[in-house]
Amino acid sequence: MAAAQAAHGVEKAIGHSEEHVRQDASSYEGIGEPGATMKALVWQGKQKVEILDVAKPTVLDDRDVILKVTGTTVCGSDLHLLHGVILQMKKGDILGHEFCGVVERAGPAVKNVKVGNRYVVSFQIACGECFFCKQKLSSQCEVTNSNTTAKSMYGGRTAGIFGYSHLTGGFAGGQAEYVRVPLASVNLLEIPDDVPDEKALFLSDVLPTAYNAVKDTTVYPKDEVAIFGGGPIGQMAGIYALGEGASKVIYVDTEPRLSFLESRWPAEHKDKLVLVDFKKLSFGVTNKETVVSRLKELCGGRGPDVAIECAAGEYAKGWMHWLEMQLGAETDTSEILNEMIEGVRNYGRAGITGVYVGYTNHFNIGSMMQRGIRLIGNGQAPVHKYWEELLQKIRTGELDPTQMLSHRVRLEDLDKVYYKFDAKEDSMQKVFVETKFSFPRAAGTPELTTY
Repeated sequence: MAAAQAAHGVEKAIGHSEEHVRQDASSYEGIGEPGATMKALVWQGKQKVEILDVAKPTVLDDRDVILKVTGTTVCGSDLHLLHGVILQMKKGDILGHEFCGVVERAGPAVKNVKVGNRYVVSFQIACGECFFCKQKLSSQCEVTNSNTTAKSMYGGRTAGIFGYSHLTGGFAGGQAEYVRVPLASVNLLEIPDDVPDEKALFLSDVLPTAYNAVKDTTVYPKDEVAIFGGGPIGQMAGIYALGEGASKVIYVDTEPRLSFLESRWPAEHKDKLVLVDFKKLSFGVTNKETVVSRLKELCGGRGPDVAIECAAGEYAKGWMHWLEMQLGAETDTSEILNEMIEGVRNYGRAGITGVYVGYTNHFNIGSMMQRGIRLIGNGQAPVHKYWEELLQKIRTGELDPTQMLSHRVRLEDLDKVYYKFDAKEDSMQKVFVETKFSFPRAAGTPELTTY
């Protein structure tokens, strides 16, 4: 009974009715201070996002804070929203799940958070009280996402997520000047003075997600590791794999990312880096080199010990998957999953970190069973499990998130940045998005680019 009452209290705190979810999602009436507006990146439909003036959020519950955003970014998974492949997007939704800032206002029940201090926000919203939250498995919070479609599809609840559709709770995101953070005592991590926003920001998602991919899939010393997708998460997964003692890191991607990875790779580990351009290989064509045959060749004929998927399920390679996805016969392609399963050695491990929405066809379950492949769904990374540890690595200099940074841009230009990022223009890897509240640029990080 006590647990049920606690869960009800948390649901009330985050606005867990359809009415409150809708209000929290963006520019719906009723959430702003009278007449107060802010700039935000708003979803307007498939392939269309726009910077608009919308209502500024306000405290809805005693456990809320209002955060002035000093840094945000674009994640590769945001492109799935742009493409319209994530279910239950609504016109007017504010996007963005990675952000940090300064607390402007705090509800009276907020603990250990001070107005005026700097904080990074977990991209998932955790209650801190349920079975999973007590184990710091924050991405699996049982009470912050009441969406019934998600529960039905996945067989259980997962946490609410900022700026990532009503399937994940309908919460307004952080690609904006202000954000309401529910259950703030649980979901904020204070940023020390010696850590600039350009480093702290990525504790929100990318750094814990990449770390979880390596830890959850498990990389042992001397393992050969193949990483499918060389975006920021893939890039940092490779760095973490080195930290676990990997003897070889193979990236499967194409240009311009492969060149970016090579240019930022630690000099002392250049001999461990191998780049495979999948566009220069055949796809499932007999007697021609494929990604699978190339991996076997690079790893003694057997294949790598570990494969980690950091790409996502929406990018079809062959015409059949493309057609089936267009017709709604599947939501995700199985092509990369099959390459991982077939490519790793017998009893190898394959971890899935890229976003997969629902169902896929033509999955090679036979190879997985016959060869004893461990297929591991890494889940949305439990940020709370790792972010304090990773913050310490940043403070000691062991971890430098700025190696991902390619651009610094303005919030006012973010709609244009989405389209450039999607088109793989300007060699964009990870961008730091500044707002009118941002601090001066940290030394050694990219200069501002305007569009």
